[in-house]
Amino acid sequence: MNSLESLAAGWAARGWLLLLAFTVAVLVVAALRKSCRHWFGAERAFQLWLLPPLALLASQLPHAVASSKPLPPLVYTITLAVGAAAPHADLPGSFDWRAGALLLWLAGCIVVLALAALVQQRYRRRLRGATPMSGIASGRPVLRAASVDTGPALVGAWRSRIVLPADFRERYNDTEQTLILAHEAAHARRGDGWWCLSAQMLAALFWCHPLAWWALAALRHDQELACDAAVLREHGAQRRSYANAMLKTQSAALALPVGCTWSPRHPLTERIAMLNQKPIPALRRRAGSVALMVVLGAVAGAAYAATVPPATKGSPMVTPDRYSLELTVSFDDNPVQHLKKMCLKPGEYTHINGVSTGVPPWSGRVALVPAAKGQIEVRTYLSGGSLDKAVAPIVRTMPGQEARIETGRRAEGGKGGFTGIKLAMTPNIGC
Repeated sequence: MNSLESLAAGWAARGWLLLLAFTVAVLVVAALRKSCRHWFGAERAFQLWLLPPLALLASQLPHAVASSKPLPPLVYTITLAVGAAAPHADLPGSFDWRAGALLLWLAGCIVVLALAALVQQRYRRRLRGATPMSGIASGRPVLRAASVDTGPALVGAWRSRIVLPADFRERYNDTEQTLILAHEAAHARRGDGWWCLSAQMLAALFWCHPLAWWALAALRHDQELACDAAVLREHGAQRRSYANAMLKTQSAALALPVGCTWSPRHPLTERIAMLNQKPIPALRRRAGSVALMVVLGAVAGAAYAATVPPATKGSPMVTPDRYSLELTVSFDDNPVQHLKKMCLKPGEYTHINGVSTGVPPWSGRVALVPAAKGQIEVRTYLSGGSLDKAVAPIVRTMPGQEARIETGRRAEGGKGGFTGIKLAMTPNIGC
C-alpha cells in the first residue's frame, strides 16, 4: 500500500465522522438561530456558529481506552482460502476508489480556495489609490477609497483595515458617519474578519456539501445582524440615523471573502426591521449565554460520544504502535521457507518474496490490523509461484497464536501432492 492509499484509507475511516458532525451541527444551528435571535438577541444567535467547528473538533478527539482483563484462550478455526480471491481494493493494479475520492476532494478544496483568493485580490485591487483619512479616531487604519462604490467595509483578518467610500464626508452627516465607523469598528473588535476566514476555509473543506454553502451565506447574514445589535447597544438613541445610513449606503459590487461589506447578501429590510425591535434586556442576554453553553456542550458531547469505537463498548480494541510477525511459506510440497521476523506498523504493508524449488518466483505483501476482542487480523496478498491467480486471503488470530492459510488444490481423493501455497503466521504485539 503506497502513501496515498494509506492516507486515503485513514480519511475514509474518519471522513464520514467529519461529514456527519458537520451536517448535524449545521442543522442544529439552522433550527435554533431564529428562535435564539428572538429570545436572546442577534449576538447570541451568531455565536451558535461555534457549533460546527466545535463538533468537528470533538469528532476527532482520541478516546481513552479502558483497561480490560485478558480474554481467555479461544479456539480459532484454520481459514482455508481456496481458489482465486475476489477483486480486492489492495490488489496491485486495482483502482482504489478511496484514493480517487481523496484526490478529487483535494482538487475541489484547492479550486475553492484559489477562487476565494482571486475574489479577495480583485477587491483589494479596487483599493489602489486609497488614501489614509485624517481626523478619525479608530483602532484600525482608515482608508478613503478612490471610488464612491467601494466601502464602507472591514477588509482582511490580520492587519484589517476600514475602507470608506470616496464621498464619505459628503454623503453622510456627522451622526451617520459616527455610526458607520462604530459599525466597522465593531466588526474589527468582534474579530469578524477571522470568522469570515474560518467560514471560507470550512466551505472549502466541505465544498461538495450543499449545507456548507448555505451555512456560509447564513453566517454572513447573522454576522451583520449581530454587529448591528452591538452598535445599537451603545447608540440606541440614534436608530433612525442608523437606518438612514443603511439606506444611503450602496451595496457592494464585489464580494469580499475575508472581510465585511454592506453586501446584498445581507437583506437590508431585515436589518432595518430589527431597528424597530425593543432592546434585549441584559438578563435575557445572560440567560442566552447559559443556554448557548448548554447547547455547545450537548452537541460537542454527542459528536465525541458518536466516535467511540464499537470495541470500547464491550471488549476494547487497542491499537498498538508496532506488531511483530513470524511467517513461514511453502509452495506445493516443497520445504518450508522461514522468513525473517518482521516489525510492522498497524495497517502498513510490507513486501515479501522468494523462490522455491520447482516453482516460479513468488511475491506478495502482508499487513496486520487490530480486530475485535483483542484479535489481530492478518491481511495478505500473494501472486506467482504455482498460483494460477493472485489471491488476498485474510485470517484472524489472537496475539502469539499461529494462524494457517492454505490456498490451492489437492489430488482427487485427498491423496497425492498439493499444488498451492501454505502460510503459517504468528503475530504478536510489539517488536
